[in-house]
Amino acid sequence: MATNTAPWATEVPTAVLVLADGTVIEGRGLGATGSAVAEVCFNTALTGYEEILTDPSYAGQIVTFTFPHIGNVGTNDEDIEDLTPAARAGAVGAVFKADITIPSNYRASGDLDDWLKRRGVVAIAGIDTRALTALIRQKGAPNAVIAHSPDGKFDIEDLKRQAAAWSGLVGLDLAKEVTSGQSSVWSETPWAWNEGYGEQAEPTMHVVAVDYGVKRNILRLLSGLGAKVTIVPAKTKAEDILAMKPDGIFLSNGPGDPAATGEYAVPVIQDLLKSELPIFGICLGHQMLALAVGGKTEKMHQGHHGANHPVKDHTTGKVEIVSMNHGFAVDSKSLPEGVVETHVSLFDGSNCGITLTGKPVFSVQHHPEASPGPQDSHYLFRRFVNLIRERKGEPALAER
Repeated sequence: MATNTAPWATEVPTAVLVLADGTVIEGRGLGATGSAVAEVCFNTALTGYEEILTDPSYAGQIVTFTFPHIGNVGTNDEDIEDLTPAARAGAVGAVFKADITIPSNYRASGDLDDWLKRRGVVAIAGIDTRALTALIRQKGAPNAVIAHSPDGKFDIEDLKRQAAAWSGLVGLDLAKEVTSGQSSVWSETPWAWNEGYGEQAEPTMHVVAVDYGVKRNILRLLSGLGAKVTIVPAKTKAEDILAMKPDGIFLSNGPGDPAATGEYAVPVIQDLLKSELPIFGICLGHQMLALAVGGKTEKMHQGHHGANHPVKDHTTGKVEIVSMNHGFAVDSKSLPEGVVETHVSLFDGSNCGITLTGKPVFSVQHHPEASPGPQDSHYLFRRFVNLIRERKGEPALAER
């Protein structure tokens, strides 16, 4: 890819994206000043940029938005997904085609540029995002440095060295960087039009959520179905989880290489499986479960990042339009006997879900708490809750 030439190319570029192969892409700086080294991916969603940028699963990544106009609806305090905003879990950089526009939405409490500054996210605009996306599709997600300096002064050779020297996401445990520092209880319920979020008063079950980088809306959906949710840090021991006397266990989404996180997470999950409690995993939690039962994970060429991915549920025969955000996948050929593949991507055939034969345990790769379909996959939360209700001798909820 050649150096970017934008309509304002006569101006001094105030941001650069330097790829590990030495490619230098110039643009206009936005958000925080400084630099960040990370993997560059692309996201095809048309909406939800605030949720995307605050998803802890994007830790260690720079997100290229394929939709050209990002920032139109501004930002607010309700759409943040990371559990601890002060920790700034989520993407470290963002790449836009067009400059951020003035926000136009009744829910907006601020504009995206100021929001990026507050969160420490470095951004660049004026980029040919179609060309960058094509490069990622052809060559895979590259390592890169994104840098923003208002005076336009960059040490390009040093940035090239940084990009080339970064080890990448393979072998990197990022869950430990974004997980909760201590246990806490979640009681907020899903958002309702003109009402905002609710508060659960009378839980009917107890779910312990192992936090590898959990998203808020996952917790809201569990709470909305009657669960008292206790969030525990990623390295919490199985005996400590079971001592809380949960009715079910949730394994959350999160960033980084699942094999690296699995060094401490897999033994815990293997012990939890012996309890015969219902277990539900999403994203990294899905990969952790697969590793715990003897499967393997692998780095994907470009990953799946977007809100328009078709996934087939073999248990129902239905196709769901889902939200995805993962750069690693479970190798379906590695799944042992007793582990059944339940969901598959219709884009590339990669694994998107498993269940354990004869056990109340299942997981999915995609994000059923998101609303691209708009709620095609919300039934998975009811499926989990019904496993708990069945164990308690209570009638099942309708899945749809």
